[in-house]
Amino acid sequence: MTKQQRLEYLKNSIIETVICPELAATAKQLVFGEGSADAEIMFIGEAPGKQEDIQGKPFVGASGKLLNEMLESIEFDRSTVYITNIVKYRPPNNRDPLASEKEAFLPILLEQIEIINPKLIITLGRHSMNSLLPPGLIMGKVHGTLQKHQGRSYLPLYHPAAALYNGGLRQTLKSDFLTIPSLLRTVQ
Repeated sequence: MTKQQRLEYLKNSIIETVICPELAATAKQLVFGEGSADAEIMFIGEAPGKQEDIQGKPFVGASGKLLNEMLESIEFDRSTVYITNIVKYRPPNNRDPLASEKEAFLPILLEQIEIINPKLIITLGRHSMNSLLPPGLIMGKVHGTLQKHQGRSYLPLYHPAAALYNGGLRQTLKSDFLTIPSLLRTVQ
C-alpha cells in the first residue's frame, strides 16, 4: 500500500471502530488530516473547531488563516505539509479535549506520524505538546526550541488561536515560524 492508501485505511478504521462515540455523535464529521503523505513537516493541533467540523478539514477557520499566513511567510505551501489534530472530532461547544479523548486518539496520531515519517513535527499548542513530549514542559519556556524525543524532532509552537486572542503572541509565533526552514535543514 502507498502512504496515502495507508492513511485512508487508518481514517476508515476510526469510523468503523467508532473511537470516542460520544464525540462522534455530536460532531458533523471526522476531521482526519490533510496534506502531503510525503511531507517533511507535520503540524499537530488539538481538535477541530466549528469550521473544521463543517468542512471536514483541519485548520480552515480563523486559526487556519493565520497558519496559512505563517506558512507563506516562510515560503511553504499548505499542500506540501501535513496538518492534523490529536482529536479527530470537534468537542461540543469548542471545549478543550478531555484527557480520555486525547488518549483514545493518540494511537491513531502515532500511526499517522509513522506513515508520514516527517523530518519535523510541529506541535501547535499545549495539548499536542503535552501529548507527544515528556511531561513538565512549559510552552512559555520551550516554544520555538527544537526538542528531540524518541528519535523524532519536535518544535513546540503556540497555537494560532492563542495568537489571535493575544496580540503579543502573534509576533512570537511569527518569529518562531521563521526558524522552521533552517531547523528543517539540520534535522535528520
